[in-house]
Amino acid sequence: MLGPLLVGISGSTLDSAERELLRSPAVGGVVLFTRNYNNPAQLTELTGEIHALREPPLVIAVDHEGGNVQRFRPGFTELPHPRWLGRVYDVDPGTGLDLAQTFAWLLAAELRACGVDLSFAPVLDIDAGISRVIGNRGLHSDPSAIARLGHAWVRGMRRAGMAAVGKHFPGHGSVEADSHVAIPCDTRSLAEIARADLIPFQRLAGSGLPGMMAAHVVYPDVDDRPAGFSPRWIGDILRRRLRYQGAVLSDDLGMVGAATAGSLKDRVAAALAADCDAALICDPDQAQEAVAGSSLTMHPTAALRLARLHGGPAPGREQLHASDAYQVALDQITTGIPGLPPPEPRS
Repeated sequence: MLGPLLVGISGSTLDSAERELLRSPAVGGVVLFTRNYNNPAQLTELTGEIHALREPPLVIAVDHEGGNVQRFRPGFTELPHPRWLGRVYDVDPGTGLDLAQTFAWLLAAELRACGVDLSFAPVLDIDAGISRVIGNRGLHSDPSAIARLGHAWVRGMRRAGMAAVGKHFPGHGSVEADSHVAIPCDTRSLAEIARADLIPFQRLAGSGLPGMMAAHVVYPDVDDRPAGFSPRWIGDILRRRLRYQGAVLSDDLGMVGAATAGSLKDRVAAALAADCDAALICDPDQAQEAVAGSSLTMHPTAALRLARLHGGPAPGREQLHASDAYQVALDQITTGIPGLPPPEPRS
């Protein structure tokens, strides 16, 4: 079976040590970054080699949202900031929802054509004008609009053969600090969070969202641990109250926001004890450290949830690029629709 760790690798090819690492029973997938990418042909070869290492194959993931968070650029469409979709929605809700589905389909179809299983998207955090790390990654400032746009995004990814992973549960958009470099603390009550940030996650949890990523944010009214280490947030609120049945992933355990749990192995143990199905370790050296001597295995239910994140059938790049759907999507996403807000390029 797949293991509970999704790990990073160092370059654009696998060396012998990384092949051994990825064959460990503790590993269930690989998270790719810009350092792993040269061009689409190289990426396709890399994903093919990773998938061939194991049976069932490892899950291959990437943070590919559009705007500033897009790991692969040369040979891929330069996607605008997701916030643009919310601005179109404000002018014409129906067109905004259609465009969100097209945006997500294009994003996912290009990744699937190169063998990538899933992207950690969409961002379901509120663009409240507070967070330094969410900002224009957020679809909207209104939680109900985020939920509607998020539903459309999930449909677009599904149409391309890709599972969606909503993030960062229960919401990172209402705290200023960036959990990559700090330990954010949201001091609002659970009732306040439930009336706003939690709404998109709650609505998508009940609609078959395949995956959800937990935030490295502390919400002291609920738990003094970050949400990704909190049995109350994941086991109680997400699993039992919201009845979420998809895969729950930690955010990267190498981030400063995860430091409260202690050593790397303590962080892994805390995430899994909180009812995360899998834990991300994106730094290759940390991945080697976490896997070395590990006896980690997955509960069959968690392994099944993770396996459901594998990509579905998808055309190759040549066939994709020749399709009418691709050409229409490319035009709408890069040029925009007359009379509506134009795409927002990355800064």
